[in-house]
Amino acid sequence: MAKVDKGKRQAALNLCGLCTALMCASVAVMPGKLSAQPDLSLELVDPKMLRVCADPHNMPFSTDSGEGFENKLAELLAAQLGKGLTYAWYPQAPGFVRNTLRAYKCDVLMGIPQGDDVVQVTNPYYRTAYALVIKQGSGLDGVATLSDPRLKGRHIGIVAGTPPADNMVVNGLMANAKPYPLVVDTRVASSAAAMMRDLSAGEIDAGILWGPMAGYYARQASSAVTVVPLVKEAGGPRLAYRIAMGVRHTDQEWKRLLNRKIAENQDVINRLLLSFGVPLLDDKDQPLPADSIAR
Repeated sequence: MAKVDKGKRQAALNLCGLCTALMCASVAVMPGKLSAQPDLSLELVDPKMLRVCADPHNMPFSTDSGEGFENKLAELLAAQLGKGLTYAWYPQAPGFVRNTLRAYKCDVLMGIPQGDDVVQVTNPYYRTAYALVIKQGSGLDGVATLSDPRLKGRHIGIVAGTPPADNMVVNGLMANAKPYPLVVDTRVASSAAAMMRDLSAGEIDAGILWGPMAGYYARQASSAVTVVPLVKEAGGPRLAYRIAMGVRHTDQEWKRLLNRKIAENQDVINRLLLSFGVPLLDDKDQPLPADSIAR
């Protein structure tokens, strides 16, 4: 009888040990599932703050008074993440990434083309293209590509060193082009604003600008203009790009968290961008209309 009791006790102990092991395994798994946010203390200098580096004078993207759409996006993300928001300001010029993100003065750059290997990029949060800006009634209404013969001999504004300059060369449009500088002191000048002033004054017949700048400055123009995304070009480099956020290559958990917040807030982000005139495109190069976005 004693042997039977001893065997029962051993079986009970084994069962209890198995239950304890399963409970420990469950406890080990549960925190990962229940945690709202990963531990970012090894990746971010201050996990309680959304630390952004941006140009202080670069509408429509960012200003030190918070007017740009990247400022508004940063405010949205900070609220979604439950963090405070702080900036380190630096002009958008050569050395920007080296002196900001890589120097640990911030943890995110708000607008980086997908495929840029200088930083690690998140999933893209919008897609747009360089655009042709035309004054309505100038005889160029309906032009949708730089190969249109109506552009021959016309004075077209182009920011030097940008991809569509190559497309202009392919189509024989550079002889009468008016160049604008790529790098300027944004505290005192804007190539986009200068181009739009020249278009309104009739000094140029059309201009080519990066989509967000074309859409924003078209709304500020003194005369009615049309913004045409250049998505039908047969030659030259591609002119449509996906735009993401940039983080350090080592910051994997931070990137995943930002990806999740982008996905959760995509409709809100789209509405924000459209409110600034950004010509949004889907993956088939079709315009993304405001009434297609859920509220």
